[in-house]
Amino acid sequence: MPRPKRELIDLHIHVGGAVAPHILWSIAHSQGFKLPVRDYWEFVDLVTASSDKVKSLDDYLKILHTWTEKIQSSPAAIERAIYEIIGKEYRGSGVTRMELRFNPMKRNLGGERDLDHIIQAAIRGMDRAALEYNCRIGLIFCLAREFDAHINEIIVEKAIKYQSWGVVGIDLAGSEEHAMELAPDEMARYSALYARARAAGLKTTVHTGETPGTGAEGVRAVIELLRPHRIGHGVQAAYDENAMKLLVKHKVALEICPSSNLSTHAVADWKEMKHVVRTFIDRGVQITINTDGPYLLGTDMKREFELCEKHGLLNDEEIDRCLATAKDVSFLAGDS
Repeated sequence: MPRPKRELIDLHIHVGGAVAPHILWSIAHSQGFKLPVRDYWEFVDLVTASSDKVKSLDDYLKILHTWTEKIQSSPAAIERAIYEIIGKEYRGSGVTRMELRFNPMKRNLGGERDLDHIIQAAIRGMDRAALEYNCRIGLIFCLAREFDAHINEIIVEKAIKYQSWGVVGIDLAGSEEHAMELAPDEMARYSALYARARAAGLKTTVHTGETPGTGAEGVRAVIELLRPHRIGHGVQAAYDENAMKLLVKHKVALEICPSSNLSTHAVADWKEMKHVVRTFIDRGVQITINTDGPYLLGTDMKREFELCEKHGLLNDEEIDRCLATAKDVSFLAGDS
């Protein structure tokens, strides 16, 4: 296999969507995890976001929450999962810098597993793979919109605690329907939580602008209230001039995930995806290209850029610019 011509960067990879089905199958059996199917190929269908069963973001998230995250819910499982992701991304498409995100609370089986053991196992998997493949890796802890605020506060505390071990930031993920239900005092609590993370030296990102029904309101609110360094997806901002002005003013970069946005119907088709990306470029919004869930979506970084070129989203020079931006806005400090 020839060495890829570019060293790629992926800033938005969910551990729950990035482990190969055969690895998940192996982990499930080694742990005695009861699966609803006995045939491997039926299992592959179960943990893959095929177009016939994923019609929305909620459908996509259901696969993660019902199967892949639960299978990864032990110290041994999360260690192997992260180790395997890094090796595959490096070997498959030449990704040498990546930020892996997951919610440690969704790996402890509702408190049955010790949270620190889960986190330390994830760090071991990251360190092993980083050493073997000479990659730069960081972990991002996801808060969940559906969690009570005090649970998310614990996750932030753990991120701060393990910052020197390779945890580089926090994220807020989940269906934006939950965001629309938050009372003003809850939003203020999240604002304080994000301020605390930044004060401790962590970087911050937020999933928003991913659901057509919510428009760009979430993007504007997130920038004004949470002040993140980056935003995950944010595609709906392409239809709101004020949102794009805020992105530029506050130098907030977007983590665009083309295949994911198509799979979850955040955009209708490649024509709309092209419109979104070209609009951001025309307005001076910083964008990066990422995978989101490589195995869940059947993609990798090399394929994402090939699709961007094929459908006219980016030319060769603009791909290099996106990679330069990704390196610039990465939560990983330095170049060594």
